[in-house]
Amino acid sequence: MPSTRAGGRLLFAGAARRHRVSGPDPHLSERLRLFQQLRAAQQQRDEAGTGTGTGTGTGSGRPPPGTPIRIALPGGGCLPGRALQTTPFQVATQLGGGLAKAALVARVNGTLQDLDRPLESDTDLELLDFSTPEGRAAFWQSSACVLGAVAEQFYGATLCSAQATEDGFFCDVHMGERTVQRGELPALEDACDTFARTGHRFERLEATRQQLAELFKHNSFQLQQIEEEVTSPTATVYRCGPLLQLCHGPLLRHTGLIAALRILTSSAAFWRGAGSRQSLQRVAAVAFPSAQDLAAWQQAQDEAALRDHRRIGREQELFFFHKLSPGSCFFLPRGAHVYNTLVDFIRSEYRARGFCEVVTPNVFSPQLWELSGHWQHYSTHMFSFTAGTETLSLKPMNCPAHCLMFAHRPRSWRELPLRLADFGVLHRNEPPSTLTGLTRVRRFQQDDAHIFCTLEQLEGEIDACLDFVQTVYATLGFSFRLALATRPPGFLGDPETWDRAEQQLERSLRAFGQPWELSLGDGAFYGPKIDIRIRDALGRQHQCGTIQLDFQMPERFELEYARPLWLSPVQAMVIPQAPEVEDYAREVQAVLRGDGMMADLDGDAGATLARKIRRAQLAHYNFQLVVGRRERAHGTVSVRTRDNRQLGEHDLHRLLQRLRELRDARVPDAEEQF
Repeated sequence: MPSTRAGGRLLFAGAARRHRVSGPDPHLSERLRLFQQLRAAQQQRDEAGTGTGTGTGTGSGRPPPGTPIRIALPGGGCLPGRALQTTPFQVATQLGGGLAKAALVARVNGTLQDLDRPLESDTDLELLDFSTPEGRAAFWQSSACVLGAVAEQFYGATLCSAQATEDGFFCDVHMGERTVQRGELPALEDACDTFARTGHRFERLEATRQQLAELFKHNSFQLQQIEEEVTSPTATVYRCGPLLQLCHGPLLRHTGLIAALRILTSSAAFWRGAGSRQSLQRVAAVAFPSAQDLAAWQQAQDEAALRDHRRIGREQELFFFHKLSPGSCFFLPRGAHVYNTLVDFIRSEYRARGFCEVVTPNVFSPQLWELSGHWQHYSTHMFSFTAGTETLSLKPMNCPAHCLMFAHRPRSWRELPLRLADFGVLHRNEPPSTLTGLTRVRRFQQDDAHIFCTLEQLEGEIDACLDFVQTVYATLGFSFRLALATRPPGFLGDPETWDRAEQQLERSLRAFGQPWELSLGDGAFYGPKIDIRIRDALGRQHQCGTIQLDFQMPERFELEYARPLWLSPVQAMVIPQAPEVEDYAREVQAVLRGDGMMADLDGDAGATLARKIRRAQLAHYNFQLVVGRRERAHGTVSVRTRDNRQLGEHDLHRLLQRLRELRDARVPDAEEQF
């Protein structure tokens, strides 16, 4: 189906009349003209060495344009180049061997970038093709731009978002009351093929927030995206034919590299989630560098259909789903047997590895989720309802409940690590279009556990978790890969803590000895994690288990434990029975402090003795030293421990000597050894 260009508008000949664009975008020429003006100015700055991108500009420390640079290649090779002139694509062409045709994007000093973007200085360069996750992601993001450009012209629609996924890509478009009909998809696919063959270049522009507002002033969806997501002074915009798209990149050099594209489905979607009233149409697709790749993919899909677990579940009478309870599985007797056998297997592993199984409620006040931070980030995915005057929510995860369990009484360091396991029922409000059998549900149970431990215990616990994963997956016959997911934009906490945690996870992965990869920016907002991806019988990867570090939740719930004497910042509390013996109490405190003991005094005259003792115990003071008239007369103190054991009356200097011995020997249970 041929295509022509007329006045900046794409016309697709051969499509049925109802598929034609209702009219040209009256603002298209204006937007494209502004883009080209801004890009021409950017190119002039780059050529002069005064660009505004990362690492550019006078005083940035990069060499002037044309300065000789060194380009290091994988395997130890090295090539000469020139700063701000040599591109990764030129390097691929020079290396030969089909690299110029196969390479899609480049990794430059650890950062992904377009092949046509010049190198700025000495560079470690890696060329990535479709076989790499980064190459596929760039290929499918570029293909999503093609689909978006065509959908805008094909339907007269407004593009809201175009995104790559792990197995393809999709576009969300706003069409008013109009919907995408299934019968239209073949013509839409043909139009995408025609557009791709035209070879439109992907042109990159780094624009300021003011320039972004001008470029997208007629697209309220992208203006909202700019307002909510662009936090830096500039952001990246790409042009592809008539399309302007806010996109981080990198993208392909041109659309001609997209040799085969298949439209898969169309469905309803909502702008920014189901809570929005803006109804959109979502078109999902997949694309490949060759027709042979598409044919191989189609064969894999056909094989997958034969192994579809939903069909097998019905045929073997294991489980089924019903429209009256969407996203919730009905386990039949045979399926329940398999399910319970798996639970028994995991339960036996929990017992062998020192986990304690607990049972927690299903319904909580939103106050719990506000305290944990989930309400701000996750409330749209939670089922909430009103009961009388209360608003309540079904729990979507177990971690806040386990924090309540840890905090319900004072904890000693001797209890750590505390490992809690939970098979409780969870509910998550997944969009209807994402529900796919057992792989995406609304009601589920999982082998979910949380370990409360000190930083010193962290390495051993992570190593044990990795061993746990290996044991379970080996028993089930799964192969798996590991990925270290690091801090994302908008992370909580300080960078130093994140760095320390990520380094600990990396050490554990290296010690584990299995292959792993780095997923930059894919961590949760509250901590880094190790993702475990299993491979099914057809070779497809699925995100499954996760080893997640969370150092925000303990702070939010103010979780504390009492430390051993030698490490404790609250070693002793001196408690006078009455104001008249406070002078002696201060003398006791001074003697202890003179020997380096962390000793405080509770001189609250309005509190009872019992209240003072209880207050010190709740604050985790290792010892409470009570003094009254008798103790003052004999130069002694009455000693109690934080677990309320009474150790009797002791001479002050004998007491100090014993505390010094226990402290200096770093005795872990000084209260018992006293």
